[in-house]
Amino acid sequence: MDPALAAQISEAVAEKMLQYRRDESGWKICREGNRVSVSWRPSVEFPGNLYRGEGIVNGTPEQVWDCVKPLAGTLRDKWDENVNSFEIIESITDTQCVSRTTTPSAVMKLISPRDFVDLVLVKTYEDGTISSNATSVEYLLCPPKPGYVRGFNHPCGCFCGPLPGTGGGRCYLAQPSPWGDQVIPTSL
Repeated sequence: MDPALAAQISEAVAEKMLQYRRDESGWKICREGNRVSVSWRPSVEFPGNLYRGEGIVNGTPEQVWDCVKPLAGTLRDKWDENVNSFEIIESITDTQCVSRTTTPSAVMKLISPRDFVDLVLVKTYEDGTISSNATSVEYLLCPPKPGYVRGFNHPCGCFCGPLPGTGGGRCYLAQPSPWGDQVIPTSL
């Protein structure tokens, strides 16, 4: 992938994730408990809703990040049942890559196994916050895997940063609905 184009797309996605993180308007809580909340609001960019989960986790941002970062061979490979595999298709820089993520079928196999190809940017901010920022990209050298349907991710990401006044980490997630015009329930 052209590095200049990748940088342009990635920075736009990172800025969109910061907007989701900072904008508190319109979010409605659909689930809360055990220091975790899940909220939603209608998207202005595509038919459907945006969802975000927020939680407080004991540990440093680096420790929390090691558990949630979307890369092959990480702890997330072990605990995330919604991911079959992560694969780096192309490393563009030390913080930017094109990756493939495969997911299993869902809802009693009504949703086929998916194959996502995303441009991913990992950023570290001055306050110690670490973020992943991703969106689907067309990548001709990576056709869908046999038995999988090519999925599409709107801009999405994860923030993990220090919680002011504590020695712990704060993990903030923003994940737009990857199903486009399909709507995930707003009450859980």
